[in-house]
Amino acid sequence: MIITRSPLRISLGGGGTDLPSYYNDYDGFVISAAIDKYIYITIHKTFIDELILKYSKLEKVLNVEQIEHPIIRETLKLLNTDIKSLEISSLADLPAGTGLGSSSSFTTALIQALHQNSNHLIYPERLASMACDVELNKLGEPIGKQDQYISAFGGITQFTFDKDGVLVTPLKISKETLYNLEDNLLLFFTGYSRSASSILKEQDDKTKNNNGAMINNLHFVKELGIKSKVALESANLGDFSELMNIHWQNKKERSKNMSNSKIDEWWKLALKNGALGGKLIGAGGGGFLMFYTSDSSKLRYAMNNIGLEEVRFKFDFEGTKVIQS
Repeated sequence: MIITRSPLRISLGGGGTDLPSYYNDYDGFVISAAIDKYIYITIHKTFIDELILKYSKLEKVLNVEQIEHPIIRETLKLLNTDIKSLEISSLADLPAGTGLGSSSSFTTALIQALHQNSNHLIYPERLASMACDVELNKLGEPIGKQDQYISAFGGITQFTFDKDGVLVTPLKISKETLYNLEDNLLLFFTGYSRSASSILKEQDDKTKNNNGAMINNLHFVKELGIKSKVALESANLGDFSELMNIHWQNKKERSKNMSNSKIDEWWKLALKNGALGGKLIGAGGGGFLMFYTSDSSKLRYAMNNIGLEEVRFKFDFEGTKVIQS
Protein backbone atom coordinates (compact mmCIF):
# COMPACT_ATOMS: atom_id res chain seq x y z
CA MET A 1 0.00 0.00 0.00
CA ILE A 2 1.14 3.52 -0.85
CA ILE A 3 0.24 6.41 1.45
CA THR A 4 0.96 10.05 0.66
CA ARG A 5 0.13 13.19 2.58
CA SER A 6 -0.14 16.81 1.53
CA PRO A 7 -0.34 19.77 3.91
CA LEU A 8 -3.14 22.29 4.14
CA ARG A 9 -2.20 25.97 4.19
CA ILE A 10 -2.84 29.42 5.59
CA SER A 11 -2.35 32.53 3.47
CA LEU A 12 -0.22 35.26 5.07
CA GLY A 13 -0.42 37.91 2.36
CA GLY A 14 -1.32 38.69 -1.24
CA GLY A 15 -4.09 36.11 -1.56
CA GLY A 16 -6.16 36.56 -4.72
CA THR A 17 -3.32 37.82 -6.90
CA ASP A 18 -2.43 34.23 -7.83
CA LEU A 19 -5.27 33.89 -10.36
CA PRO A 20 -4.17 33.90 -14.03
CA SER A 21 -6.78 36.58 -14.82
CA TYR A 22 -4.69 38.93 -12.66
CA TYR A 23 -1.07 37.80 -12.82
CA ASN A 24 -0.97 37.38 -16.61
CA ASP A 25 -1.15 41.18 -16.88
CA TYR A 26 0.08 42.49 -13.54
CA ASP A 27 2.14 39.74 -11.83
CA GLY A 28 1.00 38.21 -8.54
CA PHE A 29 2.66 37.94 -5.15
CA VAL A 30 1.55 35.63 -2.32
CA ILE A 31 2.99 34.52 1.01
CA SER A 32 1.62 31.16 2.09
CA ALA A 33 2.43 28.74 4.90
CA ALA A 34 1.90 24.98 5.03
CA ILE A 35 0.55 23.63 8.32
CA ASP A 36 0.62 20.21 9.97
CA LYS A 37 -2.93 19.33 8.99
CA TYR A 38 -3.06 16.99 6.02
CA ILE A 39 -4.92 15.30 3.21
CA TYR A 40 -3.95 11.62 2.92
CA ILE A 41 -4.23 9.44 -0.18
CA THR A 42 -3.84 5.68 -0.11
CA ILE A 43 -3.44 3.51 -3.19
CA HIS A 44 -3.18 -0.22 -3.48
CA LYS A 45 -3.70 -2.81 -6.15
CA THR A 46 -6.59 -5.21 -5.86
CA PHE A 47 -7.53 -8.52 -7.48
CA ILE A 48 -10.75 -7.15 -8.92
CA ASP A 49 -10.88 -5.76 -12.44
CA GLU A 50 -12.37 -2.39 -11.46
CA LEU A 51 -11.49 0.97 -9.95
CA ILE A 52 -12.64 1.47 -6.37
CA LEU A 53 -12.70 5.04 -5.07
CA LYS A 54 -13.39 5.93 -1.45
CA TYR A 55 -13.80 9.57 -0.42
CA SER A 56 -17.01 11.20 0.88
CA LYS A 57 -18.76 8.59 -1.25
CA LEU A 58 -17.93 5.20 -2.74
CA GLU A 59 -17.44 4.60 -6.46
CA LYS A 60 -16.87 1.31 -8.25
CA VAL A 61 -16.29 1.72 -11.99
CA LEU A 62 -14.78 -0.26 -14.84
CA ASN A 63 -12.77 2.54 -16.47
CA VAL A 64 -11.50 6.08 -15.92
CA GLU A 65 -14.20 7.76 -18.03
CA GLN A 66 -16.89 6.48 -15.66
CA ILE A 67 -15.36 8.17 -12.59
CA GLU A 68 -17.56 10.88 -11.08
CA HIS A 69 -14.93 12.53 -8.89
CA PRO A 70 -13.55 15.22 -11.23
CA ILE A 71 -10.04 15.51 -9.78
CA ILE A 72 -9.45 11.76 -9.68
CA ARG A 73 -10.84 11.32 -13.19
CA GLU A 74 -8.80 14.11 -14.78
CA THR A 75 -5.62 13.20 -12.92
CA LEU A 76 -5.79 9.60 -14.10
CA LYS A 77 -6.46 10.82 -17.65
CA LEU A 78 -3.57 13.30 -17.49
CA LEU A 79 -1.16 10.62 -16.29
CA ASN A 80 -2.55 8.15 -18.82
CA THR A 81 -2.92 5.64 -16.02
CA ASP A 82 -4.65 2.62 -17.52
CA ILE A 83 -4.90 0.54 -14.36
CA LYS A 84 -8.14 -1.26 -13.63
CA SER A 85 -7.28 -3.15 -10.47
CA LEU A 86 -6.76 -0.19 -8.19
CA GLU A 87 -8.28 1.21 -5.01
CA ILE A 88 -7.85 4.91 -4.13
CA SER A 89 -8.94 6.29 -0.76
CA SER A 90 -8.68 9.71 0.87
CA LEU A 91 -8.74 10.97 4.44
CA ALA A 92 -8.49 14.51 5.79
CA ASP A 93 -7.56 16.07 9.12
CA LEU A 94 -10.02 18.92 8.47
CA PRO A 95 -13.16 19.16 6.32
CA ALA A 96 -13.22 20.52 2.77
CA GLY A 97 -14.58 23.97 2.00
CA THR A 98 -12.95 25.65 4.99
CA GLY A 99 -10.46 27.91 3.21
CA LEU A 100 -7.30 25.88 3.77
CA GLY A 101 -6.69 24.70 0.20
CA SER A 102 -7.96 21.14 0.63
CA SER A 103 -8.80 20.45 -3.03
CA SER A 104 -5.28 21.32 -4.17
CA SER A 105 -3.76 19.31 -1.31
CA PHE A 106 -5.91 16.39 -2.46
CA THR A 107 -4.65 16.84 -6.02
CA THR A 108 -0.96 17.00 -5.13
CA ALA A 109 -1.25 14.00 -2.79
CA LEU A 110 -3.01 12.00 -5.52
CA ILE A 111 -0.42 12.86 -8.19
CA GLN A 112 2.40 11.98 -5.80
CA ALA A 113 0.76 8.63 -4.97
CA LEU A 114 0.19 7.73 -8.62
CA HIS A 115 3.80 8.54 -9.48
CA GLN A 116 4.97 6.39 -6.60
CA ASN A 117 2.70 3.59 -7.80
CA SER A 118 4.44 3.77 -11.18
CA ASN A 119 7.90 4.02 -9.55
CA HIS A 120 8.39 7.50 -11.00
CA LEU A 121 10.12 10.32 -9.11
CA ILE A 122 8.43 13.73 -9.19
CA TYR A 123 9.88 16.98 -7.84
CA PRO A 124 7.80 19.71 -6.13
CA GLU A 125 7.89 22.13 -9.08
CA ARG A 126 6.57 19.49 -11.48
CA LEU A 127 4.07 18.24 -8.91
CA ALA A 128 2.61 21.73 -8.38
CA SER A 129 2.54 22.41 -12.12
CA MET A 130 0.63 19.19 -12.83
CA ALA A 131 -1.87 19.91 -10.04
CA CYS A 132 -2.48 23.36 -11.56
CA ASP A 133 -2.98 21.75 -14.96
CA VAL A 134 -5.66 19.44 -13.53
CA GLU A 135 -7.56 22.09 -11.58
CA LEU A 136 -7.18 25.18 -13.76
CA ASN A 137 -6.87 23.76 -17.27
CA LYS A 138 -8.62 20.38 -17.30
CA LEU A 139 -11.42 21.31 -14.89
CA GLY A 140 -11.54 25.03 -15.63
CA GLU A 141 -11.79 26.06 -11.97
CA PRO A 142 -11.55 29.86 -11.45
CA ILE A 143 -8.90 29.46 -8.76
CA GLY A 144 -5.32 30.50 -8.20
CA LYS A 145 -2.02 28.64 -7.95
CA GLN A 146 -0.80 29.28 -4.41
CA ASP A 147 -2.55 26.22 -2.96
CA GLN A 148 -0.94 23.71 -5.32
CA TYR A 149 2.52 25.24 -4.87
CA ILE A 150 2.48 25.56 -1.09
CA SER A 151 1.15 21.99 -0.80
CA ALA A 152 3.97 20.69 -2.96
CA PHE A 153 6.79 22.77 -1.41
CA GLY A 154 5.69 23.28 2.20
CA GLY A 155 7.29 25.83 4.51
CA ILE A 156 6.57 29.54 4.84
CA THR A 157 7.09 30.58 1.25
CA GLN A 158 6.65 33.50 -1.09
CA PHE A 159 5.44 32.92 -4.64
CA THR A 160 5.73 35.37 -7.51
CA PHE A 161 3.39 34.58 -10.38
CA ASP A 162 3.59 35.84 -13.96
CA LYS A 163 2.64 34.60 -17.41
CA ASP A 164 5.98 32.79 -17.76
CA GLY A 165 5.88 30.79 -14.55
CA VAL A 166 6.20 30.77 -10.77
CA LEU A 167 9.16 31.88 -8.68
CA VAL A 168 9.36 30.03 -5.34
CA THR A 169 11.36 31.61 -2.50
CA PRO A 170 11.39 30.53 1.17
CA LEU A 171 10.69 33.45 3.48
CA LYS A 172 13.74 34.55 5.48
CA ILE A 173 12.36 34.60 8.99
CA SER A 174 14.15 33.95 12.26
CA LYS A 175 13.49 30.98 14.50
CA GLU A 176 12.12 33.34 17.13
CA THR A 177 9.61 34.76 14.63
CA LEU A 178 8.67 31.24 13.58
CA TYR A 179 7.99 30.24 17.18
CA ASN A 180 6.05 33.45 17.84
CA LEU A 181 3.84 32.75 14.84
CA GLU A 182 3.19 29.17 15.96
CA ASP A 183 2.40 30.32 19.50
CA ASN A 184 0.30 33.38 18.70
CA LEU A 185 -1.42 32.71 15.36
CA LEU A 186 -4.73 31.10 16.29
CA LEU A 187 -7.29 29.44 14.00
CA PHE A 188 -10.99 29.27 14.86
CA PHE A 189 -13.60 27.44 12.79
CA THR A 190 -16.62 29.61 11.96
CA GLY A 191 -18.89 26.63 11.39
CA TYR A 192 -19.46 27.68 7.78
CA SER A 193 -18.09 25.79 4.80
CA ARG A 194 -18.33 26.90 1.19
CA SER A 195 -16.98 26.38 -2.33
CA ALA A 196 -14.05 28.68 -3.11
CA SER A 197 -14.92 28.53 -6.82
CA SER A 198 -18.25 30.32 -6.39
CA ILE A 199 -16.64 33.35 -4.72
CA LEU A 200 -13.48 33.38 -6.82
CA LYS A 201 -15.51 33.23 -10.04
CA GLU A 202 -16.89 36.69 -9.29
CA GLN A 203 -13.36 38.03 -8.84
CA ASP A 204 -12.13 36.18 -11.92
CA ASP A 205 -14.95 37.46 -14.16
CA LYS A 206 -14.50 41.07 -13.04
CA THR A 207 -10.75 40.91 -13.56
CA LYS A 208 -11.15 39.45 -17.05
CA ASN A 209 -13.58 42.26 -17.86
CA ASN A 210 -11.05 44.87 -16.68
CA ASN A 211 -13.23 46.00 -13.79
CA GLY A 212 -11.26 48.92 -12.38
CA ALA A 213 -12.40 48.53 -8.79
CA MET A 214 -11.46 44.84 -8.69
CA ILE A 215 -8.08 45.35 -10.32
CA ASN A 216 -7.22 48.23 -7.97
CA ASN A 217 -8.32 46.08 -5.04
CA LEU A 218 -5.92 43.33 -6.11
CA HIS A 219 -3.12 45.85 -6.70
CA PHE A 220 -3.54 46.98 -3.10
CA VAL A 221 -3.63 43.38 -1.83
CA LYS A 222 -0.33 42.73 -3.60
CA GLU A 223 1.19 45.80 -1.92
CA LEU A 224 -0.02 44.49 1.44
CA GLY A 225 1.56 41.12 0.68
CA ILE A 226 4.93 42.73 -0.02
CA LYS A 227 4.66 44.78 3.19
CA SER A 228 3.77 41.59 5.09
CA LYS A 229 6.96 39.98 3.77
CA VAL A 230 9.01 42.91 5.07
CA ALA A 231 7.25 42.79 8.45
CA LEU A 232 7.76 39.04 8.87
CA GLU A 233 11.40 39.07 7.78
CA SER A 234 12.15 41.98 10.12
CA ALA A 235 10.28 40.28 13.01
CA ASN A 236 7.79 43.14 13.25
CA LEU A 237 4.72 41.13 14.12
CA GLY A 238 2.81 44.20 15.26
CA ASP A 239 2.95 45.60 11.73
CA PHE A 240 2.08 42.18 10.33
CA SER A 241 -1.01 42.04 12.54
CA GLU A 242 -2.21 45.45 11.42
CA LEU A 243 -1.67 44.47 7.79
CA MET A 244 -3.97 41.48 8.39
CA ASN A 245 -6.71 43.89 9.51
CA ILE A 246 -6.23 46.13 6.49
CA HIS A 247 -6.18 43.11 4.19
CA TRP A 248 -9.46 41.81 5.60
CA GLN A 249 -11.26 45.14 5.27
CA ASN A 250 -10.04 45.45 1.69
CA LYS A 251 -10.85 41.83 0.85
CA LYS A 252 -14.49 42.27 1.92
CA GLU A 253 -14.91 44.88 -0.82
CA ARG A 254 -14.44 42.23 -3.53
CA SER A 255 -17.77 40.52 -2.92
CA LYS A 256 -20.86 40.86 -0.76
CA ASN A 257 -20.51 37.11 -0.10
CA MET A 258 -17.03 37.50 1.39
CA SER A 259 -18.34 37.84 4.94
CA ASN A 260 -21.56 38.00 6.95
CA SER A 261 -22.81 39.69 10.10
CA LYS A 262 -21.73 36.81 12.35
CA ILE A 263 -18.19 36.68 11.00
CA ASP A 264 -17.88 40.47 11.34
CA GLU A 265 -19.17 40.26 14.92
CA TRP A 266 -16.66 37.53 15.83
CA TRP A 267 -13.79 39.47 14.25
CA LYS A 268 -14.63 42.58 16.30
CA LEU A 269 -14.99 40.50 19.46
CA ALA A 270 -11.55 38.98 18.92
CA LEU A 271 -9.95 42.43 18.57
CA LYS A 272 -11.46 43.36 21.95
CA ASN A 273 -10.02 40.22 23.55
CA GLY A 274 -6.34 40.13 22.80
CA ALA A 275 -6.21 39.84 18.99
CA LEU A 276 -3.92 42.40 17.34
CA GLY A 277 -5.05 41.50 13.84
CA GLY A 278 -7.09 38.95 11.97
CA LYS A 279 -8.84 37.88 8.80
CA LEU A 280 -10.83 35.08 7.25
CA ILE A 281 -8.63 32.46 5.58
CA GLY A 282 -9.22 31.46 1.97
CA ALA A 283 -11.61 32.81 -0.65
CA GLY A 284 -14.14 33.97 1.96
CA GLY A 285 -17.69 33.21 2.97
CA GLY A 286 -16.76 30.80 5.75
CA GLY A 287 -14.03 28.51 6.97
CA PHE A 288 -11.47 29.70 9.52
CA LEU A 289 -10.80 33.01 11.19
CA MET A 290 -7.10 33.55 11.89
CA PHE A 291 -5.81 36.01 14.49
CA TYR A 292 -2.42 37.10 15.73
CA THR A 293 -2.74 37.75 19.45
CA SER A 294 -0.86 39.31 22.34
CA ASP A 295 -2.91 37.30 24.84
CA SER A 296 -3.69 33.80 23.59
CA SER A 297 -5.45 32.70 26.78
CA LYS A 298 -7.85 35.67 26.72
CA LEU A 299 -8.61 35.20 23.03
CA ARG A 300 -9.14 31.46 23.39
CA TYR A 301 -11.55 32.00 26.27
CA ALA A 302 -13.56 34.61 24.33
CA MET A 303 -13.82 32.52 21.18
CA ASN A 304 -14.57 29.27 22.97
CA ASN A 305 -17.22 31.07 25.00
CA ILE A 306 -19.18 31.82 21.81
CA GLY A 307 -18.74 28.28 20.49
CA LEU A 308 -15.88 28.71 18.00
CA GLU A 309 -13.59 25.69 18.05
CA GLU A 310 -9.85 26.27 17.80
CA VAL A 311 -7.56 24.16 15.63
CA ARG A 312 -4.00 24.29 16.92
CA PHE A 313 -1.20 23.87 14.41
CA LYS A 314 2.49 24.06 13.65
CA PHE A 315 4.11 24.70 10.30
CA ASP A 316 5.00 21.93 7.86
CA PHE A 317 8.35 22.17 6.07
CA GLU A 318 8.20 18.90 4.11
CA GLY A 319 5.40 19.51 1.62
CA THR A 320 3.70 16.66 -0.21
CA LYS A 321 5.49 13.39 0.52
CA VAL A 322 5.24 9.61 0.47
CA ILE A 323 4.91 8.30 4.02
CA GLN A 324 4.54 4.61 3.17
CA SER A 325 5.35 2.62 0.07
